[in-house]
Amino acid sequence: MTESTHLSLHVPEPAVRPGDQPDFSNVKIPKAGSVPRPEIDAAPESIRELAYSIIRVLDHEGNAVGPWAGLLSDEELLSGLRHMLLLRAFDARMLMAQRQGKTSFYMQHLGEEAVSCAFRKALSRGDMNFPTYRQAGLLIADGYPLVTMMNQIFSNEGDPLHGRQLPVLYSSKEHGFFTLSGNLATQFVQAVGWAMASAIKGDTKIAAGWIGDGSTAESDFHSAMVFASTYKAPVVLNVVNNQWAISTFQGIARGGSGTFAARGLGFGIPALRVDGNDYLAVHAVARWAVERARRNLGPTLIEYVTYRVGAHSTSDDPSAYRPKTESEAWPLGDPVLRLKKHLIARGVWSEERHLQAEAEIMDTVIEAQKEAESHGTLHAGGKPSVRDIFEGVYAVMPAHLHRQRRMAGC
Repeated sequence: MTESTHLSLHVPEPAVRPGDQPDFSNVKIPKAGSVPRPEIDAAPESIRELAYSIIRVLDHEGNAVGPWAGLLSDEELLSGLRHMLLLRAFDARMLMAQRQGKTSFYMQHLGEEAVSCAFRKALSRGDMNFPTYRQAGLLIADGYPLVTMMNQIFSNEGDPLHGRQLPVLYSSKEHGFFTLSGNLATQFVQAVGWAMASAIKGDTKIAAGWIGDGSTAESDFHSAMVFASTYKAPVVLNVVNNQWAISTFQGIARGGSGTFAARGLGFGIPALRVDGNDYLAVHAVARWAVERARRNLGPTLIEYVTYRVGAHSTSDDPSAYRPKTESEAWPLGDPVLRLKKHLIARGVWSEERHLQAEAEIMDTVIEAQKEAESHGTLHAGGKPSVRDIFEGVYAVMPAHLHRQRRMAGC
């Protein structure tokens, strides 16, 4: 009998560490416009290759090319650029406010603005998003008031959630933004359940679930995929692959699947990968998946290939786990600059107008911040009532909460 080989455990490692030269040679980027656009009712098995490629519209010169191009007017693209600029300016001011002690916590979207801003424009009124903490663009692109967002971040007397949520965990039924959960991956099963309920009622509204690359390792991800595929729920399931979880590179969660989109193939769900820094490509793919859901053709899984430029949150220091210059080497560029280049190439935008727009948008954000701060911040000004702690928990408040509220003097 031969001696057995000792077993060893494989632990995936990122290609580079702090101090190393950034390397994205493993990101295979097809030529813009080269990936075909299938019919809406295409069978999942007939479009398997879309789970391994990357759908792109904008080429290096800023031109929109290929079968996924031509769905948006110049005015719609200019509006999309303004939404991304607004989200970026909002981020900058709120990050500064956190550093000044005006709020306890904040999470940026830097480098990922196209994903949520473009997706929102593919939805209709009444559709419901089940987001993570980096999809505030869904609200901004839908005209949600900046002051209300800031009030929630500051947990002041104007906070629509009355200080009962962490900063950036927004909620707005009117704007199709389901109450954001800080727990990872819960959004996916909730989105599928909501979509199933909409179908059972014979409604016309669809749902969109959102998850990060790291959270796909949670069991909720797989549960959602099972129910979505089994019942053909009218839902779009979005995986934002920004290369890093909190401090863990995406290879840990991806396992041996090759891509996150490829995980949909085992469930019989059509799966696509898209350039998450290409506003036009994101919108086109979102529109394809949304129409599929509305036609009762079932769910679609979309992987957005993007990059988290900033820290995971204000509690994170990315220099501890990745090279400081890694974001500069990201091959898919900056979503704002790419759309700007496209609009300039079309003759409807210019460097001068862009600078003016940036200044005007920043002024708008600063004015909103002044108004929000007049209602209070973390350590100064108005606060929600203590009474709010007891409200909204039960449909009919039980006796023990009545007693506790009286004891609190409210």
